[in-house]
Amino acid sequence: MKAAVCYEFGKPLVIEELRIRDPRPDEVKVKVAATAICHSDIHDINGDFGGGLPFVGGHEVAGRVQETGAGVTAVAPGDPVIVSLLESCGRCFYCMTGRPYFCETKVTYDIRGTLTNQKGEDVIQKARVGGFAEYVLVHESQLVKIADGLSMDVACLLGCGVTTGFGAVVNRAKVPPMSSVAVIGVGGVGLNSVQGAVICGANPIIAVDIVGSKLTRAKEFGATHGVDAKAADPVAAVKGLTAGRGVDYVFVTVGSSAALGQAFAMLAKRGTAVMVGLPPAADPPVSLPAGEFALTEKTVTGGFMGSICLQVDIPGIIALYKVGRYKLDELIAGRYPFEHINEALQSSAAGEVLRNVIMFDQAA
Repeated sequence: MKAAVCYEFGKPLVIEELRIRDPRPDEVKVKVAATAICHSDIHDINGDFGGGLPFVGGHEVAGRVQETGAGVTAVAPGDPVIVSLLESCGRCFYCMTGRPYFCETKVTYDIRGTLTNQKGEDVIQKARVGGFAEYVLVHESQLVKIADGLSMDVACLLGCGVTTGFGAVVNRAKVPPMSSVAVIGVGGVGLNSVQGAVICGANPIIAVDIVGSKLTRAKEFGATHGVDAKAADPVAAVKGLTAGRGVDYVFVTVGSSAALGQAFAMLAKRGTAVMVGLPPAADPPVSLPAGEFALTEKTVTGGFMGSICLQVDIPGIIALYKVGRYKLDELIAGRYPFEHINEALQSSAAGEVLRNVIMFDQAA
């Protein structure tokens, strides 16, 4: 199969033929139709998160089941599916207590051999998916079967960015109706936090970003206000929009420790800041005023992958999309053939677009 491999951090990917092993009893081989580019992919390719080389990136994938292991019952060859980086055993402590995204018994495809190049060297399947390739081999729990008719370019968005942003609001914070919300960073993940806030009935919903065009787009997705963090102090601006009190919830969808500090400062009393984005390893630690926790009862927490249950949340978002209550098509900035993946990555890294999608064989 052809795959785009990262051999050197900060360098273009190399498209070459790789070998992929046969499925084990609980594994599924998927023929990839579309893979969206997440900003985490950019960080991976630049080496911001560290890790080994070489690897195949890409983790927002949709395609069709090609082959299944002997023990697989949830899907069959030909089924259209969304592939997630989340896998779960269904038996460990976290799975049994409703938090399968923290599964303790993960199969580590990103460590042990699934892919090899023509020299026989192991190639890491990054994030347990490796979707910048014609095929992926994953654990059956990573798949969500979808109905025929949902476009693959739209479906792949649900593998990470959409569910992460939406789930942080709906699942992790459980934002009550009429709560005030700010979202710092309204790119691909942040716009889905905005949409999650709309679904929850929040008001106002304040988008904060340093790119003016993104603030305009955020209003199309449901934000009531926009704050240009380049032109004004975002903390003062958010407080100015909330009678000086600050907001009940802030969602930090950019990977920045400094942004988390701003989020804490713009919270109202008893407010909650949720760190959604993953900062690079070199990002400095956050320093927060300890006394303010006691005096204001503010909360700072994290939101990992939207705290989602794949088989519940993804069908739920698709249902909202089908009745016109959720925007997915509008998240796609460009569609690129596989051979132009480096152009798509460069465009995504520039920061102006939401999601670029790599399109494989349309018949997949």
